[in-house]
Amino acid sequence: MPTARPLRRTATVGSVIAAALAAGLLAVPQSASAAEIRIHDIQGSTRVSPLAGQQVTDVPGVVTAVRAFGSARGFWFQDPKADSDPATSEAIFVFTGKDTPALAVGDAVTVSGAVTEYYPGGESAGLQSVTQLSKASWTVHSSGNALPAAFALRPSTVPDRYAPSAGGGSIEGLRLKPNAYALDRYESLEGMRVSVKDAPVVAATNEHKELWITAETHRDRTARGGSLYSSYRAPGVGRVKVASLIPYTQRPFPVANVGDSLTGTTAGPLDYNNFGGYTLQATELGTLADRGLTRETTRKQKSDELAVATYNVENLSPRTPQAKFDRLAAALVHNLASPDIVALEEVQDDDGTTDKGVVDAGQTLKKLTDAIAAAGGPAYRWQQINPVNGQDGGQPGGNIRTAFLYNPARVSFTEIPGGDATTPVTVTREGGKAKLSASPGRIDPANEAWKNSRKPLVGEFSFRGHPVFVVANHFNSKGGDQGLDSRFQPPARTSEVQRIEQSKAVNTFVKQLLAADKRANVIVAGDLNDYQFSPAVKALTSGGALTDLVDRLPRKERYGYVFQGSSQVLDHILTSRHVRSVDYDIVHINAEFADQASDHDPQVLRWKP
Repeated sequence: MPTARPLRRTATVGSVIAAALAAGLLAVPQSASAAEIRIHDIQGSTRVSPLAGQQVTDVPGVVTAVRAFGSARGFWFQDPKADSDPATSEAIFVFTGKDTPALAVGDAVTVSGAVTEYYPGGESAGLQSVTQLSKASWTVHSSGNALPAAFALRPSTVPDRYAPSAGGGSIEGLRLKPNAYALDRYESLEGMRVSVKDAPVVAATNEHKELWITAETHRDRTARGGSLYSSYRAPGVGRVKVASLIPYTQRPFPVANVGDSLTGTTAGPLDYNNFGGYTLQATELGTLADRGLTRETTRKQKSDELAVATYNVENLSPRTPQAKFDRLAAALVHNLASPDIVALEEVQDDDGTTDKGVVDAGQTLKKLTDAIAAAGGPAYRWQQINPVNGQDGGQPGGNIRTAFLYNPARVSFTEIPGGDATTPVTVTREGGKAKLSASPGRIDPANEAWKNSRKPLVGEFSFRGHPVFVVANHFNSKGGDQGLDSRFQPPARTSEVQRIEQSKAVNTFVKQLLAADKRANVIVAGDLNDYQFSPAVKALTSGGALTDLVDRLPRKERYGYVFQGSSQVLDHILTSRHVRSVDYDIVHINAEFADQASDHDPQVLRWKP
């Protein structure tokens, strides 16, 4: 039997606001009768409450969880008397701001408050809203009550299709179909207790003490246990983020890698936020099972093979801790087997994010090459072009750019003066061969496609007498795109427009090289910030000028970046048609691990001319 407790009422509005309400100095929202209103009436069968903007009184339920930290404190309570409609959630969050509610899990309460729709990140961010009660007061009637059973997320309860379509418009007005769409299933459970048993980890623990699991045990999985994102129509439907409501002093948050699992039951209310969509706020955490994920090591190139790699080193500057330089160096030497040429992305200038007009990156690159030598690697040299201050995007003041490292004991660099931040490199034909007007040079830097974005860097190398043109790229980011879980479906990919134009510019340049010499050896590498199936990458390969090597990998190995539990492709190496019979590898050393030197995995190709 529940233990009886004295009745108490707690109001977040405080005595001053209460007095103002009593005096008629504040407007009182329209009220809904407590005799008529239960939580499922508030939640309704769509994403927005039919009672939004109204005041409800004495809504019954049992407290299932309390959030006692941060600026969004409050509690979830759930009605143990569910209705027969699977589209209506039986739980709701009560927002108390910075005040910790004096409640315990198992308290039977009646709550009064204003029904509101909270849009994480603001309504313009495009995310779904969270139906909640605010400016609330409540009465505790008893304590120690049993909690409603958690809804089990598993393959049989999460639909195969991800989201309904509204032709790019809002799906807020559509009736939820939880048996048809995964997003509708999650929305129908908003605030309710959910559970996942023996949950596979599909994104490693991050610095905010969060990880991603999946309710799918077999479908669309990578070779190493992640959730594969292989088309716009097939995001992993079972992905859910896990955070913890358990104080870390009582239960440290598990430090997990992709492929690990939380054995037993992980359970708690299902929340939604702007840092990862649907989130299981755990009041019960499974036990971490370490599946022993290891970092990969690629093979050493043979003496007659040219090895070319790409590596996004994530905002590297002299202000970066030495430990990161050492880890990047060790990876280049040991995991990537000292490639002959490395296209680097996100190399910052010599004062990092300090914005004092510094654009040179000599100190950054020297610190990296010194670390490589200390790790037993070759004495790499570098080539790069300083950008115009503040014109290439990235962290303000950082002036990120692409750069080349190369091993002079294995390859030579053909230096041709004239390359600078604003002068476009051109292609000429000499003796039946393609030649650059400048090496290194920047491709079409005045093109609007490169506004506030990195300009591609091209250089001519020579390997065993064979000229090789390498283009290092870092296309514009996906910032501003609507998320997979947006309330607009299908979500708009506004940043894609610029990447398509960037792809066209690089494609045009490669075709100029091939027009000058149809047998030209061209390798295009870097962080394209888009998927192998995207319109941008299709534009880059248009006309058969280039082949994207990721398509030659087994399907389960096509990834090198993990975002919100999705293992996906952002980095690419592409080759012209004369660069045949290549050995290509995405070397998984970062993206799947809680301990990362970068958020990207590097890639390498080996080719025998």
